[in-house]
Amino acid sequence: MITDSFDSKSPAIINPTRRENAPKVDACILTFSHEIEKYVVENYTCKEIAEFWFATGRTPVWQLDLDGRKIAFYKTYVGAPACVGSVEDTLSCIDCSKYIVFGGAGCLNKEIAHGRVMIPTEAYRDEGTSYHYMPASDYVKVKNAPVIASCMEENGIPYVLGKTWTTDSFYRETRNNFEKHKADGCISVEMECAALQAMSDFRGLELYQFFTSGDLLDAPKWDERKKKGQKKGTQHDVGHFDIALALADYVTR
Repeated sequence: MITDSFDSKSPAIINPTRRENAPKVDACILTFSHEIEKYVVENYTCKEIAEFWFATGRTPVWQLDLDGRKIAFYKTYVGAPACVGSVEDTLSCIDCSKYIVFGGAGCLNKEIAHGRVMIPTEAYRDEGTSYHYMPASDYVKVKNAPVIASCMEENGIPYVLGKTWTTDSFYRETRNNFEKHKADGCISVEMECAALQAMSDFRGLELYQFFTSGDLLDAPKWDERKKKGQKKGTQHDVGHFDIALALADYVTR
């Protein structure tokens, strides 16, 4: 069974090994959006400091300055295995212990406004990756949720706290499963949170995750909640990078 996959008694066959000359940074920001990556590279003073490779191609890791602090930044991949794998790869090419991850998520509560920040407090483990990093359980606690909430308070950014449902298969978000997770207190559904938290706990990393409320499941039928070509309030909204930078500032002081 997948829930029996965690092995704490034998070493991994492959482990990330930090390179001798890996640049040290104060925090690393991950986005899922190619448009946000393009915006940041074109509008901030960035330099490429590292790279890693998947079969899908090369991923550059950028660095920008934040009041004298070094902030790394790169575009990651959708889905728990690839997103977690990308963080594991950075453990070899940069020296960093604080990771900020943001992106859009499906909304399970129609009362939450489109584009509003959602902060996960626990993540339901409806994926496979997390079971290789911690023993089986229904949820993994997102331990830095109070820190993120404090940052939003300080910056006057509206937010809502709640559980999230991490799934491997968005085309199998059935009506019954939606009702079950909403009743259990989940306000969002996405594909990475539980796995990222389990991996971060295993590796001793500090993880800070937030989502922005996107498409709505809490409706008679699925509501994409955006018009064709719309970016504002979606996962490609470049304003969300400003929120990530505010969070990077808050956790690296």
